[in-house]
Amino acid sequence: MSAIRKKTFGVSPSRSANLDLADLASFEMTSEEPEHPLELVLDAGSGDWRASTDGPQTIRITFNDPQKVSRITLVFNEVSVARTQEFALFTRRTSDEEWRQLVRQQFNFSPPETTREQEDYTLDMPDVTGIELQISPGAGRASLSRLVVS
Repeated sequence: MSAIRKKTFGVSPSRSANLDLADLASFEMTSEEPEHPLELVLDAGSGDWRASTDGPQTIRITFNDPQKVSRITLVFNEVSVARTQEFALFTRRTSDEEWRQLVRQQFNFSPPETTREQEDYTLDMPDVTGIELQISPGAGRASLSRLVVS
C-alpha cells in the first residue's frame, strides 16, 4: 500500500484570552456590600458581588483604551430567595455615544432546585469603550457571581 499525503484544515479558532478588566478598566456601581466587592467576581471562584441596597443596580465598566470584545459571560447565583430577576447588557464605542442594548434577559430562581443562571454571549465588537450591566433583582438584593470579558 502506498503512502497518502494528508493535511489538516478547517481548524476552529481558539477562544480569545480573557481581558484583565482590573488592569484595563475602571468601575462604577450604584451600591456594593463591603464584604462582597466586585473584585471577587473578576477573580474566578473568589466570591460574589452583592448590592448593599435593594432595587435595581448598575455596574459600569469603562475601558482605559478601546478593546475588542468577542465574548461576555455572566453567572448569577441565588441560594436563598425565590425571585424573578432581569438584567440588561449594554455597550458603547465612544464616550459620547449612547449605550447600545445587546440583550435583556429574565429568569427565575427557585431554591433549592434552580439556583444558578449562566449567560454566554459571543460578539464581534471592535473598539468597545464601555460595558454596562443593569440588574433588576425583583425581591431581595442584586448579586453577580462571575463576569468574564474576552
